[in-house]
Amino acid sequence: MAQTGFGRRYFRAFVSGFFVAVPVTVTVLDRLAYVARVEGASMQPSLNPDGGSSPDVVLLNRWTVRNYQVQRGDVVSVLSPKNPQQKIIKRVIGIEGDFIKTMGYKNRFVRVPDGHLWIEGDHHGHSFDSNTFGPVSLGLIHGRASHIIWPPSRWQRIEPSVPSDRRPLLNWNGASDDSNDD
Repeated sequence: MAQTGFGRRYFRAFVSGFFVAVPVTVTVLDRLAYVARVEGASMQPSLNPDGGSSPDVVLLNRWTVRNYQVQRGDVVSVLSPKNPQQKIIKRVIGIEGDFIKTMGYKNRFVRVPDGHLWIEGDHHGHSFDSNTFGPVSLGLIHGRASHIIWPPSRWQRIEPSVPSDRRPLLNWNGASDDSNDD
């Protein structure tokens, strides 16, 4: 008889702990950070340098993009403008007000509108990015990739950088050039 009371107490403790842990976990994942596997070749060589053999897993920081504070060179996760069920990960090449020389977009030069970004994959020609669909709304940003956390041999912080040949030509809004050299 004593065993039944112990089992019931254990079950109640488990259930009450579960109902506390689940909301806390959901809040952390929704507001702070989560992990995502990066598939495909669009961000090579920065991410997935070996191809599909062992995809990189990155930490996506949601807290740092909550006020849409994104800089050139950041690697961001966004909801795909063509398929809202899909998230894509790309590098920010231009911020609002920047004049960008495009690579295959319908216009040779584009001014990034207010509230938008110009994003590109690092592996040009193998990337579904702004050169395909144009500037992306800041509201589609889902997180900023801050670290590669898998595989262990690639553990590192992801530093913002824009290749010198992809830097904006001019910023109409007077924003500073906050991109780093490669």
